[in-house]
This record gives sequence, C-alpha cells and structure tokens, in this order.
Amino acid sequence: MSDRKPYGVNFESWIDRQIREAEERGEFDDLPGKGKPLPDLDKPYDEMWWIKQKLRSEGLSMPLPPTLQLRKDAEEALAEARAARSEREVRRVVEEINARIREAIRTGLSGPPLNLLPYDVDRIVAEWRASR
Repeated sequence: MSDRKPYGVNFESWIDRQIREAEERGEFDDLPGKGKPLPDLDKPYDEMWWIKQKLRSEGLSMPLPPTLQLRKDAEEALAEARAARSEREVRRVVEEINARIREAIRTGLSGPPLNLLPYDVDRIVAEWRASR
C-alpha cells in the first residue's frame, strides 16, 4: 500500500485505482495459483476453511477430543477387521479396540459422550466368515 486515502475520494474508487495500478505494474503476475480455479469453490461455506486448508497443505490432521478419536479408531478397527486375512487377525483387532473402549468407559475421557460399547467379537467373526 502506498499512500493514505485522499480526502474526498471514496474508499471504493481509491482501492480500485490502487488495484488497477498494481495490476499494470505486474505485481500480481507471479502469485501462486494464477490462472487456476479457486479450490473448494463448489463446497458449502465453512468458517474454518482456512485452518483446514493450512492443515491439509502441511500434511497435518485436526486433533479430535479423546472420545471422538476413540470412536474414529473404533470405526477404523472394524474396517481393518473386515479386511483381515485370518480369523485370528479379526479377533486380535476387535479385542484390542475393545480393551481401549473398556478402559475409556472405566476411567472416562474428555469430550462429548463416548456412546460406544465393546464389540461382540464372535458376531464380528461370524460376519467376517459370511463375507468370505
């Protein structure tokens, strides 16, 4: 930004003039993404868009409260169990997540309510067998 806004000139025309002059000087020519569509333009508005974009660009993930993280881990464990190669592996995966769920129920975790009970290992093994 160069000068202060002159008295009597409305902000819009003053800003438009500064942008036009900067374009003419080529100050916007080497900006990243020039000529490319805006990312996520078709998605609904999200107040946290810039945080999520920064996390994505840095290869980070949004930290979840412990109860939500355990729910996510439980869903991933079920998917892992369904894709397991052996019944032993299915049982191991489900028993590991069940141990974490029982510990969370016993000690309590911060965050929203857990609303999660240990899985029925035999039922999940039966579902695994049926899908084979």
